[in-house]
Amino acid sequence: MRTIVAGNWKMNTDRASAAALISALVKSAGSIADGVQVIIAPPFPFLSMAVEQCAGTRIMVAAQNCHQAEKGAYTGEVSASMLKSIGVQACIVGHSERRQYFSESDALIGEKTAALLAQGLIPIFCCGEKKEDRESGRHYDVVTEQMKGALGRFTNPELERIILAYEPVWAIGTGLTASKEQAQDMHAHMRSLLHMHGPSVAERVPILYGGSCNPSNAESLFGQHDVNGGLIGGASLLAEQFLELVRIAGMKQ
Repeated sequence: MRTIVAGNWKMNTDRASAAALISALVKSAGSIADGVQVIIAPPFPFLSMAVEQCAGTRIMVAAQNCHQAEKGAYTGEVSASMLKSIGVQACIVGHSERRQYFSESDALIGEKTAALLAQGLIPIFCCGEKKEDRESGRHYDVVTEQMKGALGRFTNPELERIILAYEPVWAIGTGLTASKEQAQDMHAHMRSLLHMHGPSVAERVPILYGGSCNPSNAESLFGQHDVNGGLIGGASLLAEQFLELVRIAGMKQ
């Protein structure tokens, strides 16, 4: 199983700072360990630039969102086919901020996932519980509902093309981080759900941890059996920190 370090830049950087960050990552791309996949997800305006700068390197470019329709009168939206046409290879779907601020349902996230798969793009499917869910003991139920609600429609070959990301909502941008035991327990639960589709799905689908992952805690998190890397937020905006996470990921290989 490969280890993945994916950087979600969210709504940060301008053109100059985005170009500088990409350049710093590209310069170090040759040192990426075998078995480690690096992904960056800049804001929409900088995707073409990222694709151009990362061409020929081991850095994959992802978008942060897409629309479920292929085309149409959806002002301000971007389709999976548009992303493919500029060389984007993956796309984040179901991020907790999309669920919270834009009321995205599991069904809608499933439609977006289907649109990406139809274009040959890799969906990075996010799921995770809120603080109240964890405190009430419903964290496993919430993640189960999110996975089944969005991904239950797909065949095994389709599921094997998806990257999962567990993001405890209470740990995103708060400075809080799930303990390595909490992360492993939830990742193992998610892996057990994949096992229901057969061992090949469970063995081939990577599960990333997302939630205030940084160089100080990455080694313990990445070291867990069912944690196959991280979906990185704030630390992905600092080249030195992100590259350190890439280095740590290489230790797992």
